[in-house]
Amino acid sequence: MDASSSQDIRHDWTADEIVAVHDRPLLELIGEANRLHRAHQRPNYVQKASLLSVKTGGCPEDCAYCPQSAHHEIKLDKSTLMPVSDVLDAAKRARNAGADRFCMGAAWRQVRDGAEFDAVLDMVRGVRALGMEACVTLGMLTEEQAQRLKQAGLTAYNHNLDTGPDYYPQIISTRTYDDRLETLRAVRAAGIEMCCGGIIGMGESVHDRAAMLAVLASFDPHPESVPINALVAVAGTPLGGRETIDPLAFVRMIATTRIVLPESIVRLSAGRASLSREAQVLCLVAGANSLFYGETLLTTPNAEMLADNALFAALGPVLRDEAAAASTALSPA
Repeated sequence: MDASSSQDIRHDWTADEIVAVHDRPLLELIGEANRLHRAHQRPNYVQKASLLSVKTGGCPEDCAYCPQSAHHEIKLDKSTLMPVSDVLDAAKRARNAGADRFCMGAAWRQVRDGAEFDAVLDMVRGVRALGMEACVTLGMLTEEQAQRLKQAGLTAYNHNLDTGPDYYPQIISTRTYDDRLETLRAVRAAGIEMCCGGIIGMGESVHDRAAMLAVLASFDPHPESVPINALVAVAGTPLGGRETIDPLAFVRMIATTRIVLPESIVRLSAGRASLSREAQVLCLVAGANSLFYGETLLTTPNAEMLADNALFAALGPVLRDEAAAASTALSPA
């Protein structure tokens, strides 16, 4: 990275500064985000990631947006931890559909040592053997557990902040903001890539969104992966009645994230199914460079694969991760 590029990396952003960025005229905002995107990222690179719920429902947390919470009265097909072989079969299908990254989520409050955690470690080893990046989201974990995940070959650990620290208590009461930061510190200490972002459209202010980005920017280095989600309102959850956000609010958040975190992979995540093809392309112009590929994100709907195939066809040839693509080509079916 040259000297001019290094000046783009800041760890001292304030929420007020980020609000000022967010509120720029839209075309100016997108233009600056695209400039930084081209300076710090491969502009024609869009990673396909696939996400699978390996253990669904019954979570003791009370996250107001989440249909997997045991606190909410929702009809959900709950399941115990999937067999390792079934998870790896799903990973193979995702790889054959073009995904470079396979993410696995378990509805746990925290990781507990034992047979289930051992099985997750086997899942990670198996996904890596397929030539794919492996990411998991398992709730809180200790430094020792993070080290075991690292030894198994884990690429990244997802643990979202969800929103800014001031608005956070309106969304979750069973886990503190400091609890989340402690898990992220354990991930960093183990040398695992950090995947951490949040959700917009939960009733928070622009300042709350900016405050979340300021916390992410304070990490040195910045998180390698930042998923930006729009709320998917699920009936039966406390946020089930909220309206879908304006697509341009999604674009603004993507662009602001790219400006604040120039070297991070910005993942256009949950809520993408509500966006038109053109709005999704605008998000990519504004700095997103990863999409979750597959018709379900844990338990909520995602864009249909046929629609995504049409989107990628409209984009023309896009780069994949060269190392992952080479490993995939050499991996057994």
